[in-house]
This record gives sequence, C-alpha cells and structure tokens, in this order.
Amino acid sequence: MLRITMTLLLTAAASTAYAATAKTGVAFVHGTGSQTNAYADYWQAPMVDTVRQGLVNQANYVVINCDFTQYMWDSRAAGCLAGQLKSFIDSRGITDLVVITHSNGGNVIRWIMSNPTYDSRYPAIISKIRWVNALAPSSAGTPLANAVMAGNVFESALGWLLGYKSDAVRQQQTSWMAHYNQNNLYGTSGRPALPKGFWSVAGTDVVSAVWNSDAYCGGYSQSVGLEVTQNWLSSCSDGFIECSSATAAGSLWFYDKNRTGGKVLNHNQSRRACFGLQNILRNDL
Repeated sequence: MLRITMTLLLTAAASTAYAATAKTGVAFVHGTGSQTNAYADYWQAPMVDTVRQGLVNQANYVVINCDFTQYMWDSRAAGCLAGQLKSFIDSRGITDLVVITHSNGGNVIRWIMSNPTYDSRYPAIISKIRWVNALAPSSAGTPLANAVMAGNVFESALGWLLGYKSDAVRQQQTSWMAHYNQNNLYGTSGRPALPKGFWSVAGTDVVSAVWNSDAYCGGYSQSVGLEVTQNWLSSCSDGFIECSSATAAGSLWFYDKNRTGGKVLNHNQSRRACFGLQNILRNDL
C-alpha cells in the first residue's frame, strides 16, 4: 500500500510540463562479480529488453559493468558505478532515473546514496534518481558469506553465485553488514532514511524438483545449487538471501509470490525474465 500511495502522489504532483520534458532512463546494476558484458551474462536480453519497453525512448538504458568483487566503496565498485551512471545521465540528458539492482548491487548503490560527500559525482546522481528497485538485495548480508569466509566448502554452483573469499564476500558477512548498516549506510532500522526510495523484492523459496517446470526458468542447475545452499538459511529465503536481509533496508515492494501468481523467485531467477518479473519492472517505469 505504501508503494501504491507513493506512486499516486508522485503522479498527482507531476505537472503536464514536467511530463512533456522529463527524460526517463533505467540503469541495470548487477550483483557480486566482475562483469564485462552483464547484458548477456548477468541479466540476459529477455529481461533487459522487456523492461526498457516501459520507456518513452527505449534507448535510454544502461547496463552497468563493474568489478563488484571489491568492497562497496572501492573505486572499482562504487567509483565505477558512479562513473557509468554519470556518463549515462549526461550523455542522454536523463532527468528521471530508475535504478534496478540485484543482490550486492543494492549495497553499492546504497553506499552512494548514503555518502553524498564521498565522491563529487554522487550528489548529481542522487538528484536524478526517482527510486531504486532492489531485487533480492543482501542488505543485512548472508550466512553463506559467513560460511565461505570460515572455509566451508560448497557445491561448485556457489562459484557463480557468490565467489570465494573476495572483499565483496567478506563485506556480506552478517556481522560486517550489521556494522556498515549502523555506521556507514542509511535505510535500515534506527538509521536515517535514504534520500530516495529503496524498494525491495524478496524471494521466499527455491523450487528444484525435476518434474516442476518452475525450476527450469533461469537454468535448472542453478535452481539445484540454490536448493543446496538454502539448507544454510532460514525457511524464508531464495537460496542465497534470507527474507530478513532482503527487507532490511528501505521499504518492501513485494514478496515474490504476491505478484507472480504464486510463483517463487530463487536468487538466480530474480535477475531473469521469470514468472512475469520483467513485466512488473517494465510497468513500473
């Protein structure tokens, strides 16, 4: 209801002149990992190309490629993201930016919004953001990062999911994220609000049964891997992020099955065109 109310208020407040002149753009911000072609390798075309259909000018989109194996504030992480966002905003004349993030990407954009004096580019970026749609954000970290740093061995599937002992993995340990949330980041309980909306989508379960067609969206092997890692997590999780972490910062937009016809989104599926998620994001623009 909060999201609906905010949307109605924004719509009511927008003048005809603004509607005619605003240039809306969308940025796709990947999660943990070093990306050079996130369009093909991380999000894939069905997701990106469906979402941008919601734009008046479908060319006003950018898919970020940065090194998110680093700490969120690192020049190769937040610095890279700031550079690519600023370049996109300036080159396309964007005045209204919707940011779509996944997983650890939510922490990187939250760093930018929480620390406007850290980098001279940050204020201009923040001023253009309408809101952030954070898909399965690791806002309070994940016990899987704890296990990796402790030296536990997981199935090979965890390599694509999280990686091994990078600074980004170290950062996403639950105790470390608790420290950052209390001292460096806005948006969590007891902390100042973020300057722009941070709306989370939380995945609640993993389906991996070979006879269930839902397990095949986004890749069956990934669903199986997430079923394994879910054993380390609470019952409400997407195989990587617990619901309590996904909803720790900003405001809950929706739990997966409340908007997907009862389908659950595992952590891999929440970055793919699965169960109508791409249409929900398109319509939000």
